[in-house]
Amino acid sequence: MSRVPGWLGRLGAGLTEMSEQWNERRAEAERERGEAESRTGVDEYVPPPPDYAPDVPARPDPALAVPWGVRVAAEAAWRLLILAGTLWVLMRVISAVQLVVLAFVSALLITALLHPTVGRLRRLGVPRGPATALTAILGFVIMGLIGWFVTWQVMENIDDLSGQIQDGIDELRNWLLNSPFHVTDKQINEIAKNLREAVGANTDQITSAGLEGVTVVVEALTGILLAAFSTLFLLYDGKRIWEWTLKLVPAAARPGVAGAGPAAWRTLTAYVRGTVIVALIDAIFIGLGIYFLDVPMAVPLAVFIFLFAFIPLVGAVVSGALAVVVALVTQGVFTAVMTLAVVLAVQQIEGHILQPFILGRAVRVHPLAVVLSVACGGMVAGIGGAVVAVPLVAVTNTVAGYLRAYSRESALRHSVRPRGATAVSAEQPAPDPPPE
Repeated sequence: MSRVPGWLGRLGAGLTEMSEQWNERRAEAERERGEAESRTGVDEYVPPPPDYAPDVPARPDPALAVPWGVRVAAEAAWRLLILAGTLWVLMRVISAVQLVVLAFVSALLITALLHPTVGRLRRLGVPRGPATALTAILGFVIMGLIGWFVTWQVMENIDDLSGQIQDGIDELRNWLLNSPFHVTDKQINEIAKNLREAVGANTDQITSAGLEGVTVVVEALTGILLAAFSTLFLLYDGKRIWEWTLKLVPAAARPGVAGAGPAAWRTLTAYVRGTVIVALIDAIFIGLGIYFLDVPMAVPLAVFIFLFAFIPLVGAVVSGALAVVVALVTQGVFTAVMTLAVVLAVQQIEGHILQPFILGRAVRVHPLAVVLSVACGGMVAGIGGAVVAVPLVAVTNTVAGYLRAYSRESALRHSVRPRGATAVSAEQPAPDPPPE
């Protein structure tokens, strides 16, 4: 038997040892793979990253990456855009049916003025139908008589007023010629010539304006009829109309709106009655002042002062300026100055004594809100918008304040819980009464 070389034996032993090491490593790898699959439940095994691979941080949520202030501004911005769009659409709708809206709002104001009379007649035992008809007829007759009286006074005094205006213009011309302003007769004639040329050049526009005036008269008559019918139905059936309107409000907000409605109506009634009283006092005292100053058409001017008083701030200025101009062109500078003194004195008494005393706390609107609301109402709907702007702001302020207080009271009512012995007695059921 031949001997096996030594080197060949050593080679076989090394190969055997190497095979055993490979088998151990394979078994260890299979064992690690089985553990990974048991942990993840996934058949596909993903080996862990090598030690030299860098750690990559996870990206944050995009909503969390935006700063808090920017997120708040964005949330407020899109809500403001929705409100602005809604307001724009609402204004477009109101502009399209402006005549109907103004007629209905005027009917609300007239109803707020006449409704207490209906209530008094009902308390005297008069049925609702006759009480409503009597109040409406009496109110419209009084307003019609006032309009007829103003028209009659103007038509009766228009000739005398024209002559007095011409005399006033001549006196103004003589005063300018003798004034220290060094105005010459040629300059005055040149101004008069330019005025005549301007009137002649704009004849077509004046004619079209006259035709538009006919359309305005027709629309005014239509609005008056709508306001009259709306006033009649509001006086007769206002309560049921309000109850039907409440059905359109969501059930969750209905209790608050049901309480805000009467509060708004009280504010509107107080505003209209207070404004009528203040306007009547202004008209009486300013009318007496210009009457004793021998200003022509004192009574029609007093009626105009009464009507313009329903436009806050602006109406008093316009009516007072009209009285001063009439006094200037008819009676001269001294009478105009005295008329201005009377107007300013009465308006100061009105602003500092009458309005706070008569209106009181029922209508609390800041003067800046009054100015802005009158300006916006005039831009949107002319004189009618300026008249209804302030009562609309006053009612909105009352409704917002009532709903805010109602929400606060509701939150407190739901947040208060009984404590101590009261809580124990409230949680435990009441014991059964002892048998008799």
